[in-house]
Amino acid sequence: MDKCRINIAVIEPSNIIYEGLSTLLLKAEKHFYLYRINDFDELSSLTLKESINIVIINPIVLQNRLNDFAKLKKHHPDISWFGLIYSYFDNGLLKKFNETISISDPIEIITQKLNRTFNKCNCNINPQEQLSEREIDVLIQLVKGLSNKGIAEKLNISIHTVISHRKNIIEKTGIKSLSGLTIYAISKKITPLDTTTL
Repeated sequence: MDKCRINIAVIEPSNIIYEGLSTLLLKAEKHFYLYRINDFDELSSLTLKESINIVIINPIVLQNRLNDFAKLKKHHPDISWFGLIYSYFDNGLLKKFNETISISDPIEIITQKLNRTFNKCNCNINPQEQLSEREIDVLIQLVKGLSNKGIAEKLNISIHTVISHRKNIIEKTGIKSLSGLTIYAISKKITPLDTTTL
């Protein structure tokens, strides 16, 4: 695994907030890999497969789940817990996080807080090197709105190979939605804005 990779799980109910946060983070920092999850159970499953470094949580998710949150923190002492703030929360609740970020914070401040928490990274790897040339070809066709069958025909590969490349793209980027992959492709300059079907 890339020693500079910072795996960030995000528990945020709002699609708009999540997509905005992920777009800004992926543009700002090449070593951030985001995983969107819905709840603590999904987080527990994810930590079995991936080494999660940071969890960003909307504090509203903690309502009536403070005991579960305390157990998770105790079970995963190496994870840094961030509260994502865009409304008022009691100071006692906010103290349960290692750090908080506000949606009104400049992206430089947010990335500074995230990097300060996880200081292992000092290499300079191009994120596009993470995707193979063929995975980039598949991503470009996905962004253009082609189906698996259409991509297979266009690139002269089997549908099974297309599905395999899509799984690899999702695993490497941490992005599952087509809109998220489109934003990723545009922000990483893999494809220009005018070729997308957002």
